[in-house]
Amino acid sequence: MSTPRRNALTPDALQMMDIIARTGSFAAAARELGRVPSALTYSVRQLEDALDVLLFDRSSRQARLTAAGQELLEEGRRLLAEMDAVANRVRRVATGWESALTVAADGVISRLTLFELIEGFYAQRGADDLKEGPGTRLRLRSEILAGLWEALVSGQADLAIGVLMSSPPQPGIELRLLGEVAFVFAVAPHHPLAQVSEPLSDAQMMAHRAVAVADSAQRLAPVTVNLLPGQDVLTVPTMAAKTEALLRCLGCGFVPEPQVREHLRRGRLVAKAVQRTRLPAQFGYAWRGAATSQPRKAPQGLALQWWLDQLESPTTRRALLEQHSGLPLALE
Repeated sequence: MSTPRRNALTPDALQMMDIIARTGSFAAAARELGRVPSALTYSVRQLEDALDVLLFDRSSRQARLTAAGQELLEEGRRLLAEMDAVANRVRRVATGWESALTVAADGVISRLTLFELIEGFYAQRGADDLKEGPGTRLRLRSEILAGLWEALVSGQADLAIGVLMSSPPQPGIELRLLGEVAFVFAVAPHHPLAQVSEPLSDAQMMAHRAVAVADSAQRLAPVTVNLLPGQDVLTVPTMAAKTEALLRCLGCGFVPEPQVREHLRRGRLVAKAVQRTRLPAQFGYAWRGAATSQPRKAPQGLALQWWLDQLESPTTRRALLEQHSGLPLALE
């Protein structure tokens, strides 16, 4: 009985195909593998019998692949690379690095700074014998308001950056202060409210369409911020979309001052004082601690610890809330 096809596709068989194709002949491949040519030819015949295909054109003295052989070569190289990657990730997990880490961030957080952190994470060398970086697969999620908490408590995220500190505490969740952000009421220069004397009353704001970013929560109760009862609302998915809507005079609304600072400076948007009391919003970062009831595939690992170490830096925390223009922060 011929060998089942799945059992025939061993790493040794795939490596044999790769070496034959690279060296160009059975004799050269046999020398590299330390085998006699007849034994290598027999192994190729066994593989062909198991797959019920011809892998090499025997009409030429060269090891010329058939179309089926070329397909097996390309897929085999991919499989070998994936096997190596899995082996490396398993080794790193054994040394404390998670196989995957999901970071969820609210729309108030600087994407520029997030990607700078990701670059730093992947660039790690020289620690714990990391010659090729940590090997942890990162996933970045964008969430809004209660959706950020939901991703964390449901286990869809390991670290949440930009959670509202006013949210009720969650069991098993560690929470730290990230910083404060001032919000401004902004309109386009040609918006009717741009010419109204300040401070604006709720009645004056309610007469005009508001632009709001939708809470991304699917199960938790969504949070509504700074919307007046009965006010017409244009709902958009991201803070960037909200800024674009304000620039196009599609409505008015409160936005984080750092995110629209450059637009305000250039006169593309106008900040208007309002009568209602506005305090800076406090944001934090949170992660699931050891006491959480949510199952984890492994204890808190080195990848999460690396991110938490970066968040201990006041400069990093400030950049996450303020560095939106691509320009360096001014030194104090």
